[in-house]
Amino acid sequence: MKLVFCGTPEFAVPTLEAVVAAGHEVALVVAQPDRAAGRGMEIRVPPVKLAAEKLGIPIVQPEKIKNNIDFRATLEAIQPDAILVVAYGRIIPDWMLALPRFGNINLHGSLLPKYRGAAPIQWAVANGETHTGVTTMVLEAGLDTGPMLLAQVVPIGVEETAEDVFEGLSSVGAELMVKTLAGFEEGTLWPVAQDHSQATLAPILTREDGLVDFSRTAKHIYDRWRGFQPWPGAFTSLRGKKLILAKVCPGADHEGEPGTLLLRDGSLVAVCGEGTGLVLEEVQMEGKKRMAAAEFMRGYQVKSGERVGI
Repeated sequence: MKLVFCGTPEFAVPTLEAVVAAGHEVALVVAQPDRAAGRGMEIRVPPVKLAAEKLGIPIVQPEKIKNNIDFRATLEAIQPDAILVVAYGRIIPDWMLALPRFGNINLHGSLLPKYRGAAPIQWAVANGETHTGVTTMVLEAGLDTGPMLLAQVVPIGVEETAEDVFEGLSSVGAELMVKTLAGFEEGTLWPVAQDHSQATLAPILTREDGLVDFSRTAKHIYDRWRGFQPWPGAFTSLRGKKLILAKVCPGADHEGEPGTLLLRDGSLVAVCGEGTGLVLEEVQMEGKKRMAAAEFMRGYQVKSGERVGI
């Protein structure tokens, strides 16, 4: 097929590489513009752009696409059989949806209709799901509401973070996209409507999502910590300053008020909801370096009975 590929982050790179390796012609790659990011505001180039350069594929990085006359003319001149959309980060306008004969094929990081939205992988992990997956679908105007094509279930390990799951799903998704294109070429693939009554949402993450609520159980807090790696992470406050929970795990049950710190056998434990305990293995006080709990307890003279989150 002749394709246009729209994608931006590392998650999309394996799919781009896989469709090229499968023999498809990617006539154009569309990525978001290079952005200044981080404390130093250094210019960061989208991983998909770097991959396209290695593959020798032309690249465009329009700031806007909905009413971009030049961009529209470029795509109409290509007349692609399909437009592939993998974590591009832009809403696809109606004129793009209508352009290719096979439509705009999206790789979504969940088993639709669950976890529609911007952060499906993070929320699946944060909600303690034991499995997730990837789905190829035909994009339409609604948010991840289009008919499904193929899906692949992937288990989530009990200690896996969202970063771990991203890596696994990106390779599984690449294979699924190749199978999807083969199904279209062979005429063996037919879109299936989603059951909208089963839909759940996975909204874009905010910094506030990382604020720990110690009235929740330790398992719940741990799952959210796993899901929100690397951002927004998990944080609370101690002695009036922000305390980042860099590494945690559920521990033994402990009685006490949620948010109470306990020193137990050299470990630092926070009491959580329903009498559960969360072991704080590594922490980082605001403006300071990340450190192991033992070093932190010595350096800050932490005492049993102190409270976090107040």
